[in-house]
Amino acid sequence: MCVRFCPLTAEEAQAALGARGTGRHAIRYIEAPDPLHDARPGSQVPLFVPDGAGGLRVATLEWGFPLDGRPHAVFNTRIESALEQLRLGRRGMWAKAIAEGRCLVPVRAFYESHATEKAVSERTGKPVKRQYRFRLPGARAFLLAAVQQDGLFSVVTTAPNASVAPVHDRMPLVLGPGEPSVWLGSSFAALANRSRIGLIVEDGGRQV
Repeated sequence: MCVRFCPLTAEEAQAALGARGTGRHAIRYIEAPDPLHDARPGSQVPLFVPDGAGGLRVATLEWGFPLDGRPHAVFNTRIESALEQLRLGRRGMWAKAIAEGRCLVPVRAFYESHATEKAVSERTGKPVKRQYRFRLPGARAFLLAAVQQDGLFSVVTTAPNASVAPVHDRMPLVLGPGEPSVWLGSSFAALANRSRIGLIVEDGGRQV
């Protein structure tokens, strides 16, 4: 599951929208993102959402849906579950969000925790699961598929590809070139397979 990623600022997200099709680099490259600025469930994050006129706009939304009185308890959406709810017309948590609220999260990187490897937390001094950072080769930023509703959003996850599988049994639905429009269009279900997306795997750095 994705519980941490390196978001863009609202200014960077807006600049990226303005630079589309111009060839300009609106986002600066950062070799080692600062963990203090990472997003976690409950964070306010700038996203790209449809503007209703065939374009996109930047909207700042809160990461995570509530469950049983716990805010931000559900911060990932299994695409398999959402598609099943949509197919059967069920009134599940994701039925409306996957049908009407598909959106895009611009990130520099995302993290996954290893199932067995441990590292010492700098904050508590206790052993925690070692985190690995994943980036898209040659990209200053890239997009994750997400769903949103009522000011909240959730990162969509799918089965891991060869890059992520040694670390975790799920991964965010990372979008490659040309795929953001597919995710926002009617053929979005075809994107569940991420085997063709190659990622750079890095040590997650500071363990918090």
